[in-house]
Formats: sequence, C-alpha cells, structure tokens
Amino acid sequence: MHRRTPAGRTGRPRSAAADAAILAATRTALVELGWSKLTLGDVATRAGVAKTTLYRRWAGKNELVVDAVGELFGELELPDRGSLAADMEDVILRFAALLARPEAKSGLMAVVAESTRDDALRARIRDSIVEPQKGLVVEGRARAQARGELPPQPDPEEAARTVDLIFDVIAGAVVHRTLVSGRPADEEWVRGLTRVLLLGLASGAAAGAEG
Repeated sequence: MHRRTPAGRTGRPRSAAADAAILAATRTALVELGWSKLTLGDVATRAGVAKTTLYRRWAGKNELVVDAVGELFGELELPDRGSLAADMEDVILRFAALLARPEAKSGLMAVVAESTRDDALRARIRDSIVEPQKGLVVEGRARAQARGELPPQPDPEEAARTVDLIFDVIAGAVVHRTLVSGRPADEEWVRGLTRVLLLGLASGAAAGAEG
C-alpha cells in the first residue's frame, strides 16, 4: 500500500488515532454535507477532538480534504495477475471505483477547483495524492520488464519521463471519464483503454529498437 501520514506540519507530537478519526470524519462530512457546508468545527465534533486540534494539524479545509482524499488513494494496490494487461485492467478498475465513491468525487473535484487559485494547494495535491500513486506505475513497469513484456530503460531520466507519461495518460483518462463525462469506467471501457496503452507502449519499444 501507499499509505501516507499528512505532511507539512510541525508542533506537538502527532496522534495517529486522532489523525485517522479526523480524516474519516472529514470523508463522512463530505458525503453528508458536501464541500460548501463542511466546516472544521463539524469535523472536530464528528471526530471527538477539539477544533484547535485540527488547526494545529491543518491550515484549513482545503488541506484537510486533500489529506482525507489522499488517504483513500493510499489504499490502492497493484495486483499481480500474471501479465501487464491484466495488472493494468485490475488497477484501473480499482482506481475508477475509488473515484466513484462520493467522498472521493466531491473532495477531489473541490480541491482541484480551489487549487486553480492556490499554488501551494496544487503542490499539496501533487505531494499527497499524485506522486505517491506513481509508485504503482513504477512497480507495474518493473514487474512487466522482469517478465520480458517491456524493454528495460537504463537511463533514469528517460525512465522517469515514461512513468510520468503512463500515469498522466491513465489518470487523465479515468478522471475525465468518471468525473467530467460522468460515464462508467466499466470492464469494457477499461479493456479498450488498456489495449490502446499497450499498443502505444509496443510501438514505442519497436521504434527504440529500430533506432
């Protein structure tokens, strides 16, 4: 798993139990109240902690919701289904199912909208949600290379660019499908996306071999 603890805060020692209760309460409040009505006071009451406890840990609602949603994404794992295609289909379906959850959908769309006016918030989204999940791409790519399904990339910079590209294509496609178009990312759609991705990877490998 790619679990994280909320980062970027200093002060008195942290309580893992309090953090877990606060983040869970935040997700519940998102479902029941929605983004606009959610307040730190309500979250504190639901979590059974003082409001000052939240402010010692999070600067405001935006940061709190990013970490609450980020914890959900931290539950994503890459299965080993025996092939690159099967692994990709499984993890993409899991990703789409996560995005379909009301707390993930409302929280993510809200903080992304807020981040258009807040560079620090955009950086927090990258650090808490995006970058940790790239580890799934690294893991899957390494597994496929070990199976001989993908060629090695000894150049670290080239490898990093490939990881970024794979992640951006998958995440962008699923987010657009589920949150923008509002259409299901079902098994048929995921198989089609996987087929397109693998054809692109195969053509890129062939071009590299010819060069």
